[in-house]
Amino acid sequence: MQKHIEAIEAILDERSVMSGDAIEARYHVDWSGEHACPPALVLRPADSKAVSKALAYCNEHQLSVVMQGGLTGLSGGATPNEGEVSLSLERLNGITELDAEGMTITVKAGTPLEVIQKAASDAGLRFPLDLGARGSCQIGGNVSTNAGGNQVIRFGSTRALVLGLEAVLADGTVMRSMNKMLKNSAGYDLKQLFIGSEGTLGVVTEVVLRLFPASKHRQTALCALPDFESTSAFLQAVQGELASITSFEVMWQNYVDEVCRVIPQARHPFDTPPAMYVLLEAEGCSEEQFQQALFEQIESGLVSDVVMANSGKDVSDFWALRDGVADLMANLNGFATFDVGLPISKMKDFIATTDEALIARFPTVQNLALGHIADGNLHFLTWTENADDVQGIYGTVYEVVGQFGGTITAEHGVGMSKRKYLKLCRTETELELMKLFKRTLDPNGILNPGRIFS
Repeated sequence: MQKHIEAIEAILDERSVMSGDAIEARYHVDWSGEHACPPALVLRPADSKAVSKALAYCNEHQLSVVMQGGLTGLSGGATPNEGEVSLSLERLNGITELDAEGMTITVKAGTPLEVIQKAASDAGLRFPLDLGARGSCQIGGNVSTNAGGNQVIRFGSTRALVLGLEAVLADGTVMRSMNKMLKNSAGYDLKQLFIGSEGTLGVVTEVVLRLFPASKHRQTALCALPDFESTSAFLQAVQGELASITSFEVMWQNYVDEVCRVIPQARHPFDTPPAMYVLLEAEGCSEEQFQQALFEQIESGLVSDVVMANSGKDVSDFWALRDGVADLMANLNGFATFDVGLPISKMKDFIATTDEALIARFPTVQNLALGHIADGNLHFLTWTENADDVQGIYGTVYEVVGQFGGTITAEHGVGMSKRKYLKLCRTETELELMKLFKRTLDPNGILNPGRIFS
């Protein structure tokens, strides 16, 4: 490896190359904390030309490369394997252009999501992709996993927000397709190959994103519901009554109980904890219209209680419950996390079957559920008294996902940890076509090898 270090330093610069003891522990593993491994080398290019040079060298010498962004992933996709070169995009950051009139923003791949949100806000606009790791995750990682977040019901996942991008292929070829138009039917839409491909087909280095007008009126409430049937009916009812639902976050009672137990500042919003909590946000309606819609649902019996947000602090407190999952993970030693997807009509039976399967195999299991629901996305945080049970938990839950015709991942990606379960939600023909794309764009297999499929 020493000869490669010297050669790459000559191609790039010393600041762009880290080796040996200079490689910090943060490059060893993603947020999952599983299977930490130091990379053989860390490359930190500052522009796409440097990325091109680095990949051309690695491809010529068949050095495996793992892409790293904010390292907030939970699927092991950015965790190095033995002998791999880490390509970190942390220095490839910044806003290239903000077109307020055209409502687009062009950013480097290593730019944190929160930075993009703030830049849009400062211009009187809005970038609606939002998730709990907003301060750490980078837009390149969001694109590579087609991240969803908590406003998919209104704005769609990352794929719906990307107009154009630049990507560097395995051999160093730079593919620049920086479209800024909403409609462009001229030939293949090549950006779609890289969105959601988890860095296995190329390295996204720059992105053109859609912006939206900032909302002048946003209403927020936390709603108490007696069961899942009421929750799904409530979703349809408020979608018919309110102009624009932007968030419909569902939390089960055991999840909220655990958040309030672990996080000192968290508190139960209702005197009697309900079976289900819904964090609801809507735009384009007045406070009176919002309250009237919720009052009607209380009268109908779907909703048992409502707490309205009357201040910014109330909004923050409500969202602290939803985002508290990160604090829960920080307090656990060995856990499984899930971001499965399936039709709403199957969710009740799926959850019941999953709980039964887990309890039958792991009597001490704790399974906390929450999710976006409206986009078919459920999250579980699951653990037992024995950290060695984690892999068995994954297998148990994913088998049930396969039985219900769901997907093993709705937004976090396959990475390393879920690849053996991909066959449960993709046909053999689909898998072979994916592998064909991989062989075509990365014939030496250097880009994120072992991610998505072996």
